[in-house]
Amino acid sequence: MELQVIQNKIYDIRGFKVMLDFDLAALYEVETRVLNQAVKRNSKRFPFDFMFQLNTNEWKILMSQFVISKTEKRGGTQKLPYAFTEQGLAMLSGILNSDKAIEVNIAIMRAFVILRQYALGYAELNHKLENFMIETNMQFNDIYMALTELAEKNNTEKEQRNSYGKILSPTENDIMAYSI
Repeated sequence: MELQVIQNKIYDIRGFKVMLDFDLAALYEVETRVLNQAVKRNSKRFPFDFMFQLNTNEWKILMSQFVISKTEKRGGTQKLPYAFTEQGLAMLSGILNSDKAIEVNIAIMRAFVILRQYALGYAELNHKLENFMIETNMQFNDIYMALTELAEKNNTEKEQRNSYGKILSPTENDIMAYSI
């Protein structure tokens, strides 16, 4: 089982990383209704933080973002999909005992581990970047302050030199006097 295929089927909904029932059914090579029936027979194993059903708004947003399902109905009522968290997927491995289910569950758990490692690496990189930006801003602030002081000191020295009788730039009258 290719991990990239599984990672593309993991969504972030309600603050949980989840996989949807129809994606899982396709991976397990069973019908979605068969998967959901197995879950319903073992409903005590799936509390809210293990599995929940999407609401209409979540489903519409997901469909518009990822184009994951056709909107037309294929006979009967089309039910909103169930979302399984990582713990819910682990629970599925206990109720689905086929060789295919075991193989898929192992691959799914590996995909979740890789995502978690990626997220931790991203958080660490983000922290380092923030520290770098703070340090750099402080250094640039110090440089800016030093340049501002030099510019002010330079302006003050020019004003003092001009006020102590230094020769200023010639005027038109001075130029005319020299040309006669």
